[in-house]
Amino acid sequence: MSILNQQFDTAYNSAPFSRIKITDYIPAFDTAIAKTKAEILKITENPSAPTFENTLEAVAYSGLELDRIANIFFNLHSAETNDDLDRLAQEIAPKLAALSNDITLNFDLFERIKEVYDQRDGLTLNVEQTTLLEKSYRDFVRNGALLGDNEKEELRKIDAELAVLKLKFGENVLTETNAYELHITNRDDLKGLPEGTIEGAKAAAEGRKKTGWVFTLDYPSYVPFVTYADNRELRREITLAAGRKAFQENEFNNEQNILKITTLRHQRANLLGHSSHASFILQERMAENPEKVNAFLGTLLNKARPAAQREFDELTSFAERTQGISKLERWDGSYFAEKLKQERFNLDDELLKPYFKLDNVLNGAFSVAQKLYGIQFREIDTIDKYHPEVRTYKVVDDNETFVALFYADFFPRKGKRNGAWMTSFKPQHIRDGKQERPHVSIVCNFTKPTATKPSLLTFNEVTTLFHEFGHALHGMLADTTYPTLSGTSVYWDFVELPSQIMENWCYEKEALELFAKHYQTGELIPMHIIAKIKESASFLEGMATLRQLSFGMLDMGWHASDPRGIQSVKSFESDIFEATDLYPQIKESAMSPAFSHIFNGGYSSGYYSYKWAEVLDADAFSYFQQKGIFNSEIATLFKDYILSKGGTEHPMILYKRFRGQEPTVDALLKRAGLME
Repeated sequence: MSILNQQFDTAYNSAPFSRIKITDYIPAFDTAIAKTKAEILKITENPSAPTFENTLEAVAYSGLELDRIANIFFNLHSAETNDDLDRLAQEIAPKLAALSNDITLNFDLFERIKEVYDQRDGLTLNVEQTTLLEKSYRDFVRNGALLGDNEKEELRKIDAELAVLKLKFGENVLTETNAYELHITNRDDLKGLPEGTIEGAKAAAEGRKKTGWVFTLDYPSYVPFVTYADNRELRREITLAAGRKAFQENEFNNEQNILKITTLRHQRANLLGHSSHASFILQERMAENPEKVNAFLGTLLNKARPAAQREFDELTSFAERTQGISKLERWDGSYFAEKLKQERFNLDDELLKPYFKLDNVLNGAFSVAQKLYGIQFREIDTIDKYHPEVRTYKVVDDNETFVALFYADFFPRKGKRNGAWMTSFKPQHIRDGKQERPHVSIVCNFTKPTATKPSLLTFNEVTTLFHEFGHALHGMLADTTYPTLSGTSVYWDFVELPSQIMENWCYEKEALELFAKHYQTGELIPMHIIAKIKESASFLEGMATLRQLSFGMLDMGWHASDPRGIQSVKSFESDIFEATDLYPQIKESAMSPAFSHIFNGGYSSGYYSYKWAEVLDADAFSYFQQKGIFNSEIATLFKDYILSKGGTEHPMILYKRFRGQEPTVDALLKRAGLME
């Protein structure tokens, strides 16, 4: 039997990464899938009448071994993949899709759930049990329980094909990201770049056994280059390379994958009685339907477009005044925005970075969590890591009670996808009176340490760390009975509230004083710089809002109507971007083929939720500001009604319990400087 199918004999029941062999996965998945099927069969063949305990609870606790194995495998597939894992993922994904269909299309199982559901008014259930019952029933109906046999078979085929297509999409993006390098041998071409970035590029070149400097499409390399490099032609080259990811005439082109994915999603939604994939998805979201999402995006677009145009005109005037460039292109945006920010606020990310040593920022996030929620993070070396760079922590409360394991993986490397995310190796739940605590991880792609400097973060990386740490707190502070309702298992347009609200502390003097100290001198970041950080928070916010809205509109464009008539991915997205575009179009670039959030991640018909959650987080943080950003009473309310409750109740009910009222858009508009 594979080690993955056994109870782990490790500290805190942590994943035994060093003992897992590549050959363990397929047998482990096959065994766990068979075990899950047996657990379901035991439920359906139970001769006793269906009850909440012998049916709903039994289903909720089924498949935990399989979930654990899948969490380990797919988290490694994102953070530490290789050709073998890629190949296995293509084999495993259809098996999991088939099992999911076996369960959700199991008529006998659904009949038992329906029998309990039909008696719900006469049952004595608590709030969480009621939510589990109602959600389980809806999930079965939404996933085809009421379909005929032929339709069920069609649904199975669609889900199996989608599982493989989504994986292929992500692998193509990663392959294209890794394939590109900008190799520079002339030092003059480095003008404008910070020394730390140059040093990192030299190390990258040495790692590839090349002279000079190498820049890649990994964010810690790409973003500083397009932000600081004076060489406009090279900024153009690397920007076009980023825009061509999975949009080139080669085997890694994602255009056909997109058309297949969106068509299959639409067909699946139609099969289940919905007019579109967005209609299907949004039925289980706070936003409820595509019309409400489009109205929400439209309202913000009307507010942001005039401000964004003014900002763009100002940026263009600045570029013309300082460098004689009268027509801004996409490869100019970050560069001149940074220059204008420096002129207006005398605030340079490179001058800020010495105050944001990664270790200090991480400890700052820990200190904020301790002040708000009474938890402490202690680095340990008694559990396995999947890579030497990963850092591991034991989390305890003020009573020394074990809260969670926390993994932190900060630097880019081959085999790790771009971006930043929070994930879980083991969810929190309670079973047979035993509290199972979560194992949570954040994965980022920050600037690596060099031979002469520790990892020094840009301010954007600081807010990214706090953002993902907010997700992690949502997972670590979970306190629910059932794993399917625990932690981040909430409506998708609510899941970003705990993460986005954490970013606010990065702009507050009381919080910055905890960690913003010069890495060499220990000097606290000067107060006038804190004031400038706060003042600059809404700098070019109209343009930033417009950009974010464009992604949400593109997502809804693909998923809120029938995509089968779409012939050209590029033409389709260009038409959608017409309302939000400020820069000239680039024919060689397209966003959709690398839009992993919606085609490989979980954000299809949900990208709007970033802005939706900004409304929630601005409104929620204004409550903290009224009472004090470390006010224990407000923090306790947030912990008790948002962080610990998971998906046990409708999010608006939970939010009103915390806030005392529904959120309004006013706090967001005020924070963004868009209030008229």
